[in-house]
Amino acid sequence: MLQATALIGIGLMAAVDEIVFHQLLAWHHFYDRSTSDIALLSDGLLHAAELVAVVAGFFMWADLRHRNIAAPRLAWGGFLVGAGSFQIFDGLVDHKVLRVHQVRYGVELLAYDLAWNAAGIVLLGLGLILIGQAPSGNLSRSSRDAAE
Repeated sequence: MLQATALIGIGLMAAVDEIVFHQLLAWHHFYDRSTSDIALLSDGLLHAAELVAVVAGFFMWADLRHRNIAAPRLAWGGFLVGAGSFQIFDGLVDHKVLRVHQVRYGVELLAYDLAWNAAGIVLLGLGLILIGQAPSGNLSRSSRDAAE
């Protein structure tokens, strides 16, 4: 179950990033180190990947619901862990290690970086709390069923 809902969380957080920061605010593109055509192409590829992740996650979730083994608290926990993990990965790896883009250009980055990564940490932390609060039967059952 965690795989399905984490995949949905990753895909939806990527969609929020792409729609809000790439399109609406136009702060950056997925890959800003080339021409504007390449930047636009990179956004399109990110959009395609996030769509695949969301659709695949929902198909996996539908199968769990069909088999009547979906646990809401565990599902929300997985969703938040996926969303927070994407946010932290983007903030640390994409922004700082690979430097494919920054949150925003022409401004002092520290506040933006801190807010970006703090949002990811909060989402990840809330997800882990929900997973930790899930009844232990849900955890063992979902692990067993995922192995089948």
